[in-house]
Amino acid sequence: MPLPKSIKLIMKILIADDSDIVRKRLVDIFRMPGVAYSVLEARSAEEAIKHLEREDPDIAILDIQMPGGSGIDVLRHIRVTTTGAVVIMYTSYPYPQYRERCMAEGADYFFDKTTESRELIETIQKIINSKTKD
Repeated sequence: MPLPKSIKLIMKILIADDSDIVRKRLVDIFRMPGVAYSVLEARSAEEAIKHLEREDPDIAILDIQMPGGSGIDVLRHIRVTTTGAVVIMYTSYPYPQYRERCMAEGADYFFDKTTESRELIETIQKIINSKTKD
């Protein structure tokens, strides 16, 4: 069945964060006109990796500290197994050593949950806009 003409793009999004509140807030960001989303939610690194074994997301938003491993473990898995997902680290641990490590492991962006939510939203919108122009 073809998409309605008002839908320009379907994107798969992985949101891995142990906070239900943060995951809900992030899901709400993806309610933009003209884009349909398949959102995969994970409360732990293990759950995120299970999703990645079945799906290849366009965007992955990862917390660093989660049960069952870290967002860095998930980032490594993405870089080894998927094709070009944009990886955004979104964490309450904005320390330089985490930022440097995440970027060295292949993260595309790194944002502090406490001070950079606006930047996260703007970045997500830019990513979506760039993909709808393709």
